[in-house]
Amino acid sequence: MFRDVAVGFLVAAAVVAPTGPVWCESTEAVAGDIPAGEYKLDPSHATLIFRVNHLGFSHFTSQFRKFDATLTLDPKHPERASVTATIDPRSIEIVDPKLAVDIQGAQWFDSAKFPLMTFRSTKIELTGANSARITGDLSLHGISMPVSWDATFNGGYASNPYDIKGSRIGFSAHGTLKRSAFGMGFGVPAPGTTMGVSDDVDFTIEAEFNRPIAKRAPVPQK
Repeated sequence: MFRDVAVGFLVAAAVVAPTGPVWCESTEAVAGDIPAGEYKLDPSHATLIFRVNHLGFSHFTSQFRKFDATLTLDPKHPERASVTATIDPRSIEIVDPKLAVDIQGAQWFDSAKFPLMTFRSTKIELTGANSARITGDLSLHGISMPVSWDATFNGGYASNPYDIKGSRIGFSAHGTLKRSAFGMGFGVPAPGTTMGVSDDVDFTIEAEFNRPIAKRAPVPQK
C-alpha cells in the first residue's frame, strides 16, 4: 500500500505580485497576485489520502498524518517550479491495531529499515490555465522511481490581513502508482482475479502552501 508525494503541488500562470494586499473571496485562481519565492506546506490544511482495492469488495482508504513539502515558484515561469516532499510511513492511519503493525512490517513498508519516503520533482508540464502534470522521483521502500500526477491550482493571494502566515496558495492533485514497482508486491492478486490487495494505488493530495510576508526595513528617524 502507499502513498506519497509527496506533497503536492504546483502552479499555473502569470505575472509578478502587486504591492498592495489582495483578498481572494472565491476559488478562482489569482495567479497574478502571487509573489515568487519559497512556499512551505501548511500542515493544518493538507491531506494525503490513498486507496487500494481489497479483494474486489471495497476500496480501503487511509491517509498519512506526518508529511512536509516545500514549493519554489516563480509565477512568470510556472513550468520551472519545483517541489520536494517527505512522508513518514509510520504515520499511516490504521484503525485495526494488528493491521497497523503488519503494514509497518517487512512485507509492506518495512519502516524500521526505510523510515522515510521522499519526492523531488524533475519536470512540470502545463496542461491548462490552472493545471499541470508533475513528474518526479519517488523514493519508497528503498527504491527510487519516477511517478507522475495531475495537479490543479485552486487559487491564492499575495496577502490577507486575516492570515498571519502571509501569502497563500492551494492545490489539488491526483494520481496512481504500482506498489510492486517499489518492491511492495505482497498480496497482489494473480492475473484475472481480485483476491488480494490491488497493485494500483490511487492517491489524492489537497495542499495549501504559505510564504511569510517580507518584513520592511524600519524607517530611519529624522
